[in-house]
Amino acid sequence: MSASSKRAALYTGLIDRYRDRLPVSDSTPVISLCEGDTPLIRLNNIPRELDIDAEIYVKYEGLNPTASFKDRGMTMAVSKAAEEGSRAIVCASTGNTSAAAAAYAARAGMTAFVLIPEGKIAMGKLAQAIAHGAVVLQIKGNFDDGMRLVKEVAGEAPVSIVNSINPYRLQGQKTAAFEIVEALGRAPDYHCIPVGNAGNISGYWIGFSEAVGQTTASCTLYEGAENCPYLLEAMTDKRPVMVGYQADGAAPFLRNEPVTSPETLATAIRIGNPQSWDLAHAAVNESGGWFDEVSDEELLATQAMLARREGVFCEPASAVSLCGTLRDLQSGKIPAGSLITCTLTGHGLKDPDIAIRGREAVETVQAELGAVKDAILRNI
Repeated sequence: MSASSKRAALYTGLIDRYRDRLPVSDSTPVISLCEGDTPLIRLNNIPRELDIDAEIYVKYEGLNPTASFKDRGMTMAVSKAAEEGSRAIVCASTGNTSAAAAAYAARAGMTAFVLIPEGKIAMGKLAQAIAHGAVVLQIKGNFDDGMRLVKEVAGEAPVSIVNSINPYRLQGQKTAAFEIVEALGRAPDYHCIPVGNAGNISGYWIGFSEAVGQTTASCTLYEGAENCPYLLEAMTDKRPVMVGYQADGAAPFLRNEPVTSPETLATAIRIGNPQSWDLAHAAVNESGGWFDEVSDEELLATQAMLARREGVFCEPASAVSLCGTLRDLQSGKIPAGSLITCTLTGHGLKDPDIAIRGREAVETVQAELGAVKDAILRNI
């Protein structure tokens, strides 16, 4: 293969891959870190050990450039901000959005301003935002306070909001649904996903809807798209049932109202007033799905099981999707024999302290053969 052929084969990110299904033009400057194209991994050991009759895959979004699904939306949001001439972006974040915003702003030569709740962000995520040069503002409040302030400050300062209220975010996030359909050759029967601010479940529903050739609400989410010119022929003939899972301390969809003081160890979904409330309800209702909740104890047990049994290390919020899926399979709410995909939203290294909390993970032995051999034999 010639050098030019090798260059042509390089993956260059989801905008280039799905350009004809996205609201971009030849004049849109593509700000990319080669996000997307994440693995869809079939679970082998967990279904067998739990005697579950189902085909379960996890969409491992922790292998995006900043280790979460947020990169999908951020490449679109920042590219469109650059097209509009923006020099700065702003977001409220529980961690992953701030990391992605900071990285893509750096790539674009912009300044990123991120508002985070004081003392309520995993250090791995805060480190990313700082390393990428963001201006980090800790507020004495929660994510919902930060979101309110971001919307207010955007009217007073020359900054573009890149939270999921920015419609281009959902346009980027819908591409994960395209990848799932392409990998399986069909849509899954059920797609299960963590829900915090609710942009991701909304984005997936837009993607699955467009994959069957249906014009959806996404066509009115940005100016000039009344005729949905990027909507092409169908990739599949069905859409999945959408199931959204929340942590029980931050479950406004289960309470049917905002939660004033959300609390959960799963910091990425510690959100009490989701900005994509209506879109998320539409996704669940139109698909015949539902919302449910799991406890911190349940989601942490699932996180550990997934890492130890399948070799997939996700952050606590990610484990919510598989946790709820396994419970619904065991109860029969999700029928046996189903094909299920679960979104794992972020990598476990986003919040390593939670993963090892309360565990004696490291054994110290003498630096001699006998001690090492004994330790190995004890653990076989």
